[in-house]
Amino acid sequence: MTTTTSTRPAFETARPTSKLEVMKQNLFKQKRQISLERAKLYTASYQQTVGQPTIIRRAKATAYIMDHVEISIRPEELLCGNRTVRPRSGILSPEMDPYWIMQEIDTIGTRPQDQFEFTAVDRQYYRENLLPYWSGKSMKDFINAKITPEVKAAEDDLVIKLNQTDKGQGHIIMDFPAILQRGVGAYVTTLTAKQAAHPDNDFYTAALIVFKAMQRHFDRYATLAQTMAADESLPTYRRIELTEMAAMNHRLTTAKPQSFYEALQLLWMTSIVGQYESNASSLSLGRMDQYLYPFYQASQQAGVPADFTWEVLGDFYLKTDDVVLLRSAESAKCFAGFPTGYTVALGGLDKYGQYAVNELSNKMLDLYQEIQLPQPNLSVRINEQIPRRFLNKTCETIRLGTGIPMLFNDEVCVPGFLSKGVSLDDARDYAVVGCVETTIPGKTYGLHDIALFNLMRIMELAMQDLRDEPAVTYDQLRQHILDKIDDYVKIVTAGSDIVDLGHREFAPIPFLSSLVADCIDNGQDVTAGGARYNFSGVQGIGEPNLADSLYAVKKLVFENHEMSFKALVDQLNADFAGDNGEKLRQHLIHDFDKYGNDNAELDMECAKIFRHYALELGKYKNIRGGEFNAGAYTVSAHIPLGEDVGATPDGRHAHDQLADGGLSPMVGRDHLGPTAVLKSVSKIDNTLAVNGSLLNVKFSPNTLKGDNGIRKFADFLMAFTQLKIRHVQFNVQSRETLIDAQQHPENYAGLVVRVAGYSAFFVDLNKRIQDDIIRRAEHVL
Repeated sequence: MTTTTSTRPAFETARPTSKLEVMKQNLFKQKRQISLERAKLYTASYQQTVGQPTIIRRAKATAYIMDHVEISIRPEELLCGNRTVRPRSGILSPEMDPYWIMQEIDTIGTRPQDQFEFTAVDRQYYRENLLPYWSGKSMKDFINAKITPEVKAAEDDLVIKLNQTDKGQGHIIMDFPAILQRGVGAYVTTLTAKQAAHPDNDFYTAALIVFKAMQRHFDRYATLAQTMAADESLPTYRRIELTEMAAMNHRLTTAKPQSFYEALQLLWMTSIVGQYESNASSLSLGRMDQYLYPFYQASQQAGVPADFTWEVLGDFYLKTDDVVLLRSAESAKCFAGFPTGYTVALGGLDKYGQYAVNELSNKMLDLYQEIQLPQPNLSVRINEQIPRRFLNKTCETIRLGTGIPMLFNDEVCVPGFLSKGVSLDDARDYAVVGCVETTIPGKTYGLHDIALFNLMRIMELAMQDLRDEPAVTYDQLRQHILDKIDDYVKIVTAGSDIVDLGHREFAPIPFLSSLVADCIDNGQDVTAGGARYNFSGVQGIGEPNLADSLYAVKKLVFENHEMSFKALVDQLNADFAGDNGEKLRQHLIHDFDKYGNDNAELDMECAKIFRHYALELGKYKNIRGGEFNAGAYTVSAHIPLGEDVGATPDGRHAHDQLADGGLSPMVGRDHLGPTAVLKSVSKIDNTLAVNGSLLNVKFSPNTLKGDNGIRKFADFLMAFTQLKIRHVQFNVQSRETLIDAQQHPENYAGLVVRVAGYSAFFVDLNKRIQDDIIRRAEHVL
C-alpha cells in the first residue's frame, strides 16, 4: 500500500498540542441518560413498513435511523460517528423487549447498579407511545410463547438462565479486514449484482439498503464537517481538521481507505452502523494490530507525524468508551459496570505458525498506558514464541492496575478450535469477543453468551433428592449429579434454540451478516445459518465450589464418618444455624482442602465434572447446524447465581456468591500462592472450554515493582502458558486502596479495576461486587 503524497497535508500537522485529555474529560462531564431517539426512529420506520418481510423492515429501520438521527462532531474529535449526541447515553430497543423497561421506568435512576437518568418527558412518551406499539409485537413475546414447560421448569429450578432474550445479538467480530481492503463502494457493487441475479432474495435487498444508507450517513458527516469548518470563530487548526474530515468522509462513501486515519474512520463507522442495526453488546474489534498494520506502515512511509497517528488512535480508543449498554436490573447484576465488549486481541500466531507482533502492537499498549479507561478491552495472545520485549511491555501495562490487558494462550485456544472442525488457518486467527469468549473473526456467528448453567444448583438439587436414601454412597451422589447435568443440558440446548429462533424471526442483521464470511455467497443472514461457523455457547458456572463441596462431603461423610449424609443436608437446609451449625461451617472451611491449592484429588473432581459437562453439551447441534460449546466464566453472574443456591458443603452460606470468574478459586480459599492456583487450573482440560474460561488473579502492587518485579511476573506468565491454561487476568490494586475507594468514592472517580472478563470504574460497581474484588486473595511472587 502506497501513497503519492510527498509533503504532509496541513491537517496532519495542524493540531498544536494533544487534545486526548480534553476529549477524555468531555466524555464524563454529563450523567448517563436514557435516549429514546433510536427507539422513536425505529418505530416510525416500522409503522411505514407493515406487511413487508422482517429482514426488509429491519434494514429500512436501520437506514431510517442513519438518515434521521441527530449527528454531531464533538470538540476536538478527529473521527466521526456517535450513536447519540449526548455522550454515554443508554439506548432503548423496545422491539426486543418493551416490558422490562416499563417495570423499571421509575427506578432505573436509583437501582443498585448501572443507573441512568430517565427524564419525565421521555418516561411519559414511552408509556403513551412506545410501550403500546411494541406490546405483543416484540421478540420477547415470540420467545415467551415458544418456551416449553420443560424449559420453564428448568428456569424455575434456577439451574438455567437464558440470555439474549431482550436485546439484539452481539458477540460477533465483523470482517473488518475485508471492508478495509475493499471499501463500502465495493460492497454496494457486489450486493447490487447479487440482487439483480436473485431478485427474490430478501437478504441481498436488505443488505443493499443498509450499505447505501451507510454511504448517505458518511455524506451527512461530510456536510456537517464542511459547515463547521466555515465557522471563523474556530481556531485555524480546527477548521483545517474539519475540512479534511469532510473530504475524507465523502471519499469513504465509495473509495477504500489508503491511510491509517482513513482506515480508523471506516473501522469506527462500520462499528457504529452495526450498533444502529442491533444495539447489541460486544461487537468486538478483533486483531486490530494485524489488519491495521499495512495502513500504519503506509502512513509511516508517507511521513505522517507520529504525534498525529497517536492522536487519531487515541480518539478511537476514547470513542469505544462512549458506547455504554443499557441493561435490565437483573442483567446488570450479571454484567455490572457497562462491559460493552470493544475487545481487541494483540499478538498471537499468524497463518504460518509464527508469533505476529509489530510496531503497532507495541503502540497500542503504549497508548493504553496513557488512556487507562475500561475500553477498549485489550487482550494479548501469548505462546512460547512471544518476544520478551513485548511480554515485558504487556506486564508493564498490567502493572498499572486496570486489569488490562488479559492473556489468552494460543497453546490451548488453537487446539480447542481444531477439535471443533475449524481449519488450521482460521484457528490460528482466533480473536476475543465480549469478555473472554474466543471466536473466529469475520467467520463466526457463535451465540457465545446464550445461556448460563448453574452447576452448584444441580448439586444442591441432587443432595435433596438423596437426603432420605439410607445407604447412599459417594459414588451414587456423584453419578446422580452427572445424570442431572445430562438432563438439564438437554433442556438448556432446547431453550437456547428457542432464543436462536427468536433472533432469526425478529432480529436478522443483514449489514453485519454481509461482513461475515459465506453469508453473501449463501444469500443468508447469520441468524439463518449463513456464517461459516455456527456455534452456541453455554457457560457452566460453579465448578470450583462444586469441587470443594464434593471433596468435603467425600471426606466428612463417607471417609471420616463424622456425620450422616442426611444430617449434613439438614444442616445445609438450616444454613448452618446455631452454634453447632457454625462449628460445622468453620470445620468445612478450614479443615478440608480447597481448589486452588494444588491438591490433585480435589482438583481432578473439578476437571472431571467440567469434562463431563463439556462433552455432554457438545453432543447437541443448534438450529443452524453448529455445535454447542462449553464455557467456564461468570462475568459478574457469580453473585446473582449464588443468590439462587442454598448453603453448600464447602462452608458457603445460603445465597452467598459463588467463586468469581469461572475457574478462579473461591474468594479467600487459595492459601498457597499464585503458582498453586495455576497448578489447580491446569488439571482441567482447558481445550474443552472452547467458548471461553476465566481465571482471576490478584497481586499486591509491590510484587510487580521495578525491573525485578516485571521479570518475575513475565516468568509467571510463561508458566501459565506452559501449563496449558486458556486465560488469565489480573487485578493489581492493594486491599487498602480498594477499601478507601469504597469509603471515599469521590476521590477515586478514575480508578479502573478488573471485574470479570472486563474492566470497569470501581465506583460504578455496587457494594457486593466491590466486596468481592476486595476479598480476592492478594498474592505475591
